[in-house]
Amino acid sequence: MSAETSAVRTVRLESPDATHRLGVRLGELLEPGDFVGLIGDLGAGKTHLVRGVAEGAKVPRSEVASPTFAIVYPYAGRIPLYHADLYRLTDYDDLYATGFLDLEGTDSAMLVEWLDKIPQAAPRDYLRVTLKHTGGDARDLMAEAFGARPAALLEAWMP
Repeated sequence: MSAETSAVRTVRLESPDATHRLGVRLGELLEPGDFVGLIGDLGAGKTHLVRGVAEGAKVPRSEVASPTFAIVYPYAGRIPLYHADLYRLTDYDDLYATGFLDLEGTDSAMLVEWLDKIPQAAPRDYLRVTLKHTGGDARDLMAEAFGARPAALLEAWMP
């Protein structure tokens, strides 16, 4: 169960490059313990954002891949970073079987795509990022902070 929303920001991103740049900024700000849940249809820009976050966290570009088949992929950068993709999971039991839950609360930050498929995977305090197509290459990004640390992260990321 998540806390009350403590902050919300929205932004229009006109291109995949703009999505990537915003991700880089978030990656520069992430700290161990941060959890970012990503929501959006196929092609909404989640992976562009994740690639930017990984770059901002100093993960070598060659290491960043979509973990659709591995479910969770670890990256070594300025901080340990886990990238999870829940697309192929059907329920919480599937998630439990992956070992994903053992990673929460560790000395890493977590990026979780398709969080809307298993919302109970999110901890109480987290940042939820929703991407929506608006036509052409443009996307609307809405970021919602649940808890004090995610609110501070959001304020630093999108003042």
